[in-house]
Amino acid sequence: MRESDTASRFIQGDAAHSVTLTALAGRPAIQHLFQPEHIDAINFAIACGRPVLLTGETGVGKTQLARAAAKALKRAYVRYTVDARSESRDLLWKFDAVARLADAQIASALGASKQAIQSALAAGDYLVPGPLWWGFDWAGAEALGRAERPHQADSGDPCNGVVVLIDEIDKGELEVPQGLLEALGDGGFQPEHRAMRVHATGTPPLVILTSNGEKALPDAFVRRCLVLNIELPTDEARLTGFLVERGAAHTSLKESIMRAAAKQLIADRNAAAEAGWLPLPGLAEYIDLLNVLEQSVPEDGDHLEVLDRASEYLFRKAKVLARG
Repeated sequence: MRESDTASRFIQGDAAHSVTLTALAGRPAIQHLFQPEHIDAINFAIACGRPVLLTGETGVGKTQLARAAAKALKRAYVRYTVDARSESRDLLWKFDAVARLADAQIASALGASKQAIQSALAAGDYLVPGPLWWGFDWAGAEALGRAERPHQADSGDPCNGVVVLIDEIDKGELEVPQGLLEALGDGGFQPEHRAMRVHATGTPPLVILTSNGEKALPDAFVRRCLVLNIELPTDEARLTGFLVERGAAHTSLKESIMRAAAKQLIADRNAAAEAGWLPLPGLAEYIDLLNVLEQSVPEDGDHLEVLDRASEYLFRKAKVLARG
């Protein structure tokens, strides 16, 4: 393989240490800072063709890392969030029974024969591609015409491949990861009502899964993944530096204000951990607080006074809920 081809497949630590993610839903644009171990995990997953499972507490940036990887790789990005009602099939395909019934009723009302209706309502024509279908075969999923092309806020190009994020896989039943073993292992799957198998075409997808550790995942599933645990530094000085560095990438606040916010977060985080109030406040809450300070306080205003007030709503949420 040529050196240029190899370089284009992977995140380059020297050239892509950070990427800017487009603003969404009224929120500011995000400057994502990669850590070396995060780049390693992504690149190794690409090299061996395995999914990467991101673990760690809520708010440490697992979901954002997946989107940032897609941006750095210039790939299309497809996200699916698992919930208690999710089935493994939902990540592969769905059958649009409602649309088929509606079409049948219209055809019947127009006087079409039973044979004509059956011919026009072939079940395979009512398949809706799931996120892994888009990842394996983007053109094939688009050709079905049953789902809108996933929006690419960061201008990802499916010609470069696809990053598929399966978010919070631990929220679903054990059937969800178990039901994905074959598709992830074989690089394809066989939908019902369709003669042809869906398989990876072009650049294989990079599949990223996240888990907050609410449920243990099946051993057989974990063995098929690379695993990266994302956690905040435990040393107070290192954690302060980590937070301030990321704060500077998101806001233009003075360093002294960001350090004061970091100090408050660490104090509230330690208090919550000691009392057993979960989830602990983390990076997401810290960035939210900095955005509050930047957007609501004049440059010459009293940032520290607002910091103290806003911390009650952002850093001490678990404490408030625990007290009812």
